[in-house]
Amino acid sequence: MASVAIRDVYKSFGSVQILHGVSVGIEDGEFVTLVGPSGCGKSTLLRMIAGLEGISGGDIAIGGRVVNNVAPKERDIAMVFQNYALYPHMTVRENMAFSLMLKGAPQEERNTRVKRAAEILSLSPLLDRYPRQLSGGQRQRVAMGRAIVRDPQVFLFDEPLSNLDAKLRVQMRAEIKELHQRLKTTTIYVTHDQIEAMTMADKIVVMHDGQVEQIGPPLELYDRPDNLFVATFIGSPAMNLLKGQIGTSGFEGAGGISLPFPARPGVAPGMPVVVGLRPEHLRLSDDGFPVKVVVVEPTGSEVQLIGRTPGGEEIAANFRERHAFRPDETIRLSADPGLIHLFDGQTGKRL
Repeated sequence: MASVAIRDVYKSFGSVQILHGVSVGIEDGEFVTLVGPSGCGKSTLLRMIAGLEGISGGDIAIGGRVVNNVAPKERDIAMVFQNYALYPHMTVRENMAFSLMLKGAPQEERNTRVKRAAEILSLSPLLDRYPRQLSGGQRQRVAMGRAIVRDPQVFLFDEPLSNLDAKLRVQMRAEIKELHQRLKTTTIYVTHDQIEAMTMADKIVVMHDGQVEQIGPPLELYDRPDNLFVATFIGSPAMNLLKGQIGTSGFEGAGGISLPFPARPGVAPGMPVVVGLRPEHLRLSDDGFPVKVVVVEPTGSEVQLIGRTPGGEEIAANFRERHAFRPDETIRLSADPGLIHLFDGQTGKRL
């Protein structure tokens, strides 16, 4: 196991700059997710850690050793890809042992390591099957097993669950997290799915347009997002945003919306702001602001509502109670002042 230090890293493809001075510190044994929309640079950064992409500027160190010019096979890392990358003509046993065979490991050592990995991943009954005889989840476990037998310092996962159905993704999320808890190996996991990031990681790195927007534990990012991008990216449904300004008694938005909240340092009357409201923090209230119901989505465990404010802004709300809302009905919503997020209307930074 080893720490990973990414220090002021840049990446360019010709004149196009992909990463703009990214710095991230990953502790020994930590599970870190790189999350962000497509094209934000997260997979490029992972490939740079693996040695599959060159570094245009900055340093990457694994276990205290700068690896900028170290070949991938000498970095002591193991990578699990989105498309499994299994050899179709080899059995599960042969796929898992292949890297050890290339290193010239004795047959007895290969057998021992494969047996251990197969037991960890519940693959023992499948060792003599070929990839075509496996389900998607089983193939992904084989790909993970091939990484485990190498006993690397760092595991790298590149969107490994994207090809699986929804139920299997939930199952595999739990299996990968349990695997990390057992092995305690430093893990860097790339995903565009913020639910995966929230449920699996010790620490999340939110990326956007080649830059790091915020780094921190999942609940810290959820409860105290640094800016509007993180606020809307972390959380499903996304945080509601209402534009307006500071009035004499709180927030004043379009269509006559008014929200009281405690005075905050640096916030003065007339200042343009954006208020953030998590859907689960909204509640029905006779003295709340009006919302016209547009769509009602019962999920079983809760009722999700999408409505529109008098100013034309879309707003989502979640209720544990089974309310019988009807489209075009007008309801009134309010939020606990202590749960209201406030952002600068010009910079998007948290106030």
